[in-house]
Formats: sequence, C-alpha cells, structure tokens
Amino acid sequence: MKEIHEWRHLFKLDPNKENDDTLLEAVCMSGTDAIMVGGTDGVTLDLTLDLLSRLRRYAVPCVLEVSNLESITPGFDGYFIPSVLNSKKREWIVGLHHEAIGAYGDYIPWDDLVAEGYCILNPECKAALRTEAVIPKTIEEVVSYAQLADQLFRLPVVYLEYSGTYGDPELVKRVTEKVEHATVFYGGGIETAAQAREMAARSHVIVVGNALYTNVKLALSTVKAAREVAKPV
Repeated sequence: MKEIHEWRHLFKLDPNKENDDTLLEAVCMSGTDAIMVGGTDGVTLDLTLDLLSRLRRYAVPCVLEVSNLESITPGFDGYFIPSVLNSKKREWIVGLHHEAIGAYGDYIPWDDLVAEGYCILNPECKAALRTEAVIPKTIEEVVSYAQLADQLFRLPVVYLEYSGTYGDPELVKRVTEKVEHATVFYGGGIETAAQAREMAARSHVIVVGNALYTNVKLALSTVKAAREVAKPV
C-alpha cells in the first residue's frame, strides 16, 4: 500500500448500502489509490466482512474507517481511526478510543492504524447529528482545528468532512496552506470531474462516496480528474 501522503483519490464504500459486483469491479479497476470502507449507521460485522471478501478479489488497497467497535475485523490493509475534534461528546474525541484500547490493546496492530483529526462541516449530515458536532462559524475556527490536529497532536490526517454537500473551496485551500505535516483529506459532495479538480487542487486527497450510488459513471471520472491538477505543497 502506498504511503498516504502519496494518495490523491479515494473511493469510500458504505457496507450498509447496495454494493453489487458490477459496482465493485468498476471501483476497484478505476485506478483510485485505495478503497475506504465505512459509514455512519447500520455498519455491522457481517456487512463489513461480506464487502471485504468481495473487495479482496482485486489488488487495490482496502482500509477500514472505524465507526464502531462491533464492525472491526482483521484483513484490511489499514485502519483509519477518526477523532471528531468539533464534537461536544467526549466519546467521539477520545472516549471510544480509550474503551477499545482497554479491551483490545494487546491485539491492536498499531503499525496499521492511521489517526484522523476530523472536522465535520455539514450540520445536516448523519455524522454531525450522531456526534453532536459544533459547526465552526468561520474559516479561522476550522484552521484552528486543523492546526490542533497537525501541530499539537501531530495526527497524520486532517479530514474536512462535508458529507453529502459540496464544501467551500476557499476554506479547504486555507486549511491546506496552514497544515505543515498532516495529509489533508476532503470529503463531501464531489459528483463531477470539475468538482474533483477543484478540490484536488486545494487538498491532498479527495474522498468520493455518495456519488458512487447516484451516478457511478460521473464518480469514476473523478479519479483521472484528481490527477490532472498539481497537488498542493
């Protein structure tokens, strides 16, 4: 698996959605850097195992973004652990993480874990409602969360999550300019090649998810588009 700082594009598959074999073949053969498996609700161990077993027919790297302890299973190339920095609830920042380490610390493949400093920016999305996220009112507030993750906590990923809506390109650009060490992921509302180019020019990695379930042809076009623009330094 490539180092994450070399990535430009991810597809995100939700185990709780319809993932037929035609879709999986198209996604896995698209040239994307990796497949991220994860979702906000309804993600069970059985659904995760089923999706993983079918993805393993292909050579593309597969990572699990952990949203609950019940769906964690061996077999992924990496495990992305989100910490929702703008949540009001301790459990989404460090609480569930502490619980998991207490229960399974001796068995955790630490070298395969990637910590994500999440900032949720769409107040209407499921993730915001579930985590009781406090949506920043200004770009400066978002930059502060990003620098908290990057400079203070030294997390490898800063994740700007708009989930279901297309975000503010200027905000994404400002955050990426301020981050010195972490890789900036952008996710939310990318449905076309033009949107992919716009956000790929302002972040290090774009994540495309919902579009796969609405217009797979347009979603697939985002892979090439993300590589047509220079990666921000």
